[in-house]
Amino acid sequence: MHKKWLPLTIVLGIAGAAVVTAGLWPGGEKKPPAARTLCSGALSRETAELIDDGKGGEVSAEEWGSKGKGTDEAVFKTCGVMRADPGGDSRRGIFNLVIADERRDSGPRKDSVPLGSGFKGWALPEQARAVLPEGCAARMGSTAPYITVTFLAPSKEGEEQKEGLVDRDTAIRNSAAIVREAATNLARIAGCA
Repeated sequence: MHKKWLPLTIVLGIAGAAVVTAGLWPGGEKKPPAARTLCSGALSRETAELIDDGKGGEVSAEEWGSKGKGTDEAVFKTCGVMRADPGGDSRRGIFNLVIADERRDSGPRKDSVPLGSGFKGWALPEQARAVLPEGCAARMGSTAPYITVTFLAPSKEGEEQKEGLVDRDTAIRNSAAIVREAATNLARIAGCA
Protein backbone atom coordinates (compact mmCIF):
# COMPACT_ATOMS: atom_id res chain seq x y z
CA MET A 1 0.00 0.00 0.00
CA HIS A 2 1.22 3.43 -0.86
CA LYS A 3 1.99 5.74 2.08
CA LYS A 4 -0.27 8.52 0.80
CA TRP A 5 -3.38 6.24 1.20
CA LEU A 6 -2.52 5.12 4.73
CA PRO A 7 -4.10 8.08 6.60
CA LEU A 8 -7.34 7.77 4.57
CA THR A 9 -7.53 4.02 5.29
CA ILE A 10 -7.04 4.62 9.02
CA VAL A 11 -9.71 7.37 9.13
CA LEU A 12 -12.23 5.22 7.22
CA GLY A 13 -11.50 2.24 9.48
CA ILE A 14 -12.05 4.30 12.63
CA ALA A 15 -15.28 5.80 11.20
CA GLY A 16 -16.58 2.33 10.32
CA ALA A 17 -15.79 1.01 13.79
CA ALA A 18 -17.57 4.01 15.35
CA VAL A 19 -20.73 3.37 13.28
CA VAL A 20 -20.78 -0.32 14.22
CA THR A 21 -20.19 0.47 17.90
CA ALA A 22 -22.92 3.12 17.95
CA GLY A 23 -25.38 0.70 16.36
CA LEU A 24 -24.66 -2.03 18.92
CA TRP A 25 -24.31 0.22 21.96
CA PRO A 26 -27.16 -0.29 24.43
CA GLY A 27 -29.18 2.88 24.43
CA GLY A 28 -32.36 4.03 26.06
CA GLU A 29 -35.25 1.60 25.70
CA LYS A 30 -37.47 2.79 22.92
CA LYS A 31 -41.13 1.82 22.90
CA PRO A 32 -42.24 0.05 19.76
CA PRO A 33 -44.69 2.11 17.75
CA ALA A 34 -48.30 1.62 18.77
CA ALA A 35 -50.35 -0.68 16.58
CA ARG A 36 -52.47 1.12 14.01
CA THR A 37 -55.37 -1.28 14.46
CA LEU A 38 -57.05 -2.81 17.49
CA CYS A 39 -59.36 -5.76 18.08
CA SER A 40 -57.79 -8.15 15.53
CA GLY A 41 -57.85 -5.52 12.81
CA ALA A 42 -61.52 -4.63 13.28
CA LEU A 43 -60.93 -1.10 14.52
CA SER A 44 -58.48 1.67 13.69
CA ARG A 45 -56.84 3.52 16.54
CA GLU A 46 -58.30 6.79 15.20
CA THR A 47 -61.87 5.47 15.33
CA ALA A 48 -61.37 4.00 18.82
CA GLU A 49 -60.21 7.43 19.99
CA LEU A 50 -63.65 8.87 19.15
CA ILE A 51 -64.80 7.61 22.54
CA ASP A 52 -63.19 9.94 25.03
CA ASP A 53 -63.76 10.14 28.77
CA GLY A 54 -61.97 13.49 28.99
CA LYS A 55 -59.00 12.14 30.94
CA GLY A 56 -56.65 11.56 27.99
CA GLY A 57 -54.18 8.73 27.59
CA GLU A 58 -53.05 6.42 24.81
CA VAL A 59 -55.59 3.92 23.47
CA SER A 60 -54.85 0.19 23.68
CA ALA A 61 -56.88 -3.01 23.57
CA GLU A 62 -57.05 -6.38 25.23
CA GLU A 63 -58.85 -9.30 23.60
CA TRP A 64 -60.37 -12.44 24.98
CA GLY A 65 -62.86 -14.96 23.67
CA SER A 66 -63.44 -18.47 22.48
CA LYS A 67 -64.14 -20.49 19.40
CA GLY A 68 -66.23 -23.39 20.61
CA LYS A 69 -66.38 -26.87 19.15
CA GLY A 70 -69.86 -28.32 18.88
CA THR A 71 -71.47 -25.49 20.85
CA ASP A 72 -74.08 -22.98 19.79
CA GLU A 73 -71.58 -20.15 19.93
CA ALA A 74 -68.76 -20.85 17.50
CA VAL A 75 -67.68 -17.22 17.32
CA PHE A 76 -67.32 -15.10 20.42
CA LYS A 77 -64.69 -12.47 21.04
CA THR A 78 -64.58 -9.44 23.27
CA CYS A 79 -62.14 -6.62 22.82
CA GLY A 80 -61.76 -4.21 25.72
CA VAL A 81 -60.54 -0.80 24.61
CA MET A 82 -58.68 1.12 27.29
CA ARG A 83 -56.80 4.34 27.82
CA ALA A 84 -53.59 4.71 29.78
CA ASP A 85 -53.79 6.93 32.83
CA PRO A 86 -51.51 9.93 32.28
CA GLY A 87 -48.48 9.71 34.53
CA GLY A 88 -49.23 6.16 35.68
CA ASP A 89 -48.99 2.55 34.66
CA SER A 90 -52.68 1.73 35.05
CA ARG A 91 -55.33 1.63 32.34
CA ARG A 92 -59.04 2.30 32.48
CA GLY A 93 -61.75 0.72 30.37
CA ILE A 94 -63.42 2.96 27.80
CA PHE A 95 -65.63 0.49 25.92
CA ASN A 96 -66.00 -3.13 24.84
CA LEU A 97 -66.48 -4.43 21.33
CA VAL A 98 -68.22 -7.82 21.30
CA ILE A 99 -68.24 -10.04 18.21
CA ALA A 100 -70.68 -12.93 18.53
CA ASP A 101 -72.87 -15.23 16.51
CA GLU A 102 -76.60 -14.91 17.04
CA ARG A 103 -79.47 -17.30 16.37
CA ARG A 104 -81.95 -14.47 15.81
CA ASP A 105 -81.89 -10.80 14.93
CA SER A 106 -82.96 -8.98 18.08
CA GLY A 107 -83.92 -5.87 16.11
CA PRO A 108 -83.33 -2.25 17.10
CA ARG A 109 -83.47 -0.91 20.65
CA LYS A 110 -85.97 1.67 21.78
CA ASP A 111 -84.98 5.23 20.79
CA SER A 112 -82.09 3.95 18.63
CA VAL A 113 -81.22 5.27 15.20
CA PRO A 114 -80.35 3.15 12.13
CA LEU A 115 -76.68 2.85 11.17
CA GLY A 116 -77.23 4.22 7.70
CA SER A 117 -77.05 3.08 4.12
CA GLY A 118 -75.42 -0.30 3.57
CA PHE A 119 -75.54 -1.36 7.23
CA LYS A 120 -78.03 -3.38 9.19
CA GLY A 121 -78.08 -2.29 12.82
CA TRP A 122 -78.74 0.55 15.23
CA ALA A 123 -77.00 3.01 17.53
CA LEU A 124 -77.51 4.69 20.88
CA PRO A 125 -75.00 6.92 22.74
CA GLU A 126 -73.64 4.08 24.92
CA GLN A 127 -74.50 1.04 22.80
CA ALA A 128 -74.61 0.13 19.10
CA ARG A 129 -74.95 -3.05 17.07
CA ALA A 130 -74.16 -3.95 13.46
CA VAL A 131 -74.98 -7.22 11.71
CA LEU A 132 -72.34 -8.54 9.31
CA PRO A 133 -73.45 -9.32 5.74
CA GLU A 134 -75.13 -12.60 4.89
CA GLY A 135 -72.65 -15.44 4.48
CA CYS A 136 -70.15 -14.09 7.03
CA ALA A 137 -71.33 -16.44 9.78
CA ALA A 138 -70.51 -19.55 7.72
CA ARG A 139 -67.15 -18.12 6.63
CA MET A 140 -66.31 -17.47 10.29
CA GLY A 141 -67.15 -21.06 11.29
CA SER A 142 -70.60 -20.52 12.77
CA THR A 143 -73.84 -22.37 12.12
CA ALA A 144 -75.83 -19.38 13.41
CA PRO A 145 -77.35 -17.12 10.76
CA TYR A 146 -75.95 -13.84 12.15
CA ILE A 147 -72.66 -12.38 13.32
CA THR A 148 -73.05 -9.16 15.28
CA VAL A 149 -70.61 -6.49 16.38
CA THR A 150 -71.76 -4.72 19.54
CA PHE A 151 -70.30 -1.56 21.05
CA LEU A 152 -70.84 -1.27 24.82
CA ALA A 153 -69.72 1.78 26.76
CA PRO A 154 -69.74 1.67 30.56
CA SER A 155 -73.08 2.72 31.98
CA LYS A 156 -73.20 6.07 33.69
CA GLU A 157 -76.03 5.01 35.99
CA GLY A 158 -75.28 5.66 39.64
CA GLU A 159 -72.84 8.46 38.84
CA GLU A 160 -73.70 12.03 39.65
CA GLN A 161 -75.68 13.66 36.89
CA LYS A 162 -73.14 15.61 34.94
CA GLU A 163 -72.87 16.95 31.45
CA GLY A 164 -71.33 14.51 29.00
CA LEU A 165 -68.29 15.48 26.98
CA VAL A 166 -70.33 15.32 23.79
CA ASP A 167 -73.99 15.81 23.01
CA ARG A 168 -76.33 12.85 22.34
CA ASP A 169 -76.16 13.19 18.54
CA THR A 170 -72.35 13.19 18.53
CA ALA A 171 -72.26 10.21 20.90
CA ILE A 172 -74.62 8.29 18.58
CA ARG A 173 -72.49 9.19 15.53
CA ASN A 174 -69.35 8.00 17.35
CA SER A 175 -70.83 4.68 18.50
CA ALA A 176 -72.27 4.09 15.01
CA ALA A 177 -68.87 4.84 13.43
CA ILE A 178 -67.24 2.22 15.64
CA VAL A 179 -69.62 -0.63 14.75
CA ARG A 180 -69.75 0.35 11.05
CA GLU A 181 -65.95 0.29 10.79
CA ALA A 182 -65.66 -2.94 12.78
CA ALA A 183 -68.36 -4.68 10.70
CA THR A 184 -66.76 -3.53 7.44
CA ASN A 185 -63.27 -4.67 8.47
CA LEU A 186 -64.42 -8.02 9.89
CA ALA A 187 -66.39 -8.77 6.71
CA ARG A 188 -63.33 -7.87 4.62
CA ILE A 189 -61.07 -10.08 6.75
CA ALA A 190 -63.52 -13.01 6.54
CA GLY A 191 -63.91 -12.51 2.78
CA CYS A 192 -67.65 -11.89 2.86
CA ALA A 193 -67.82 -8.13 2.26
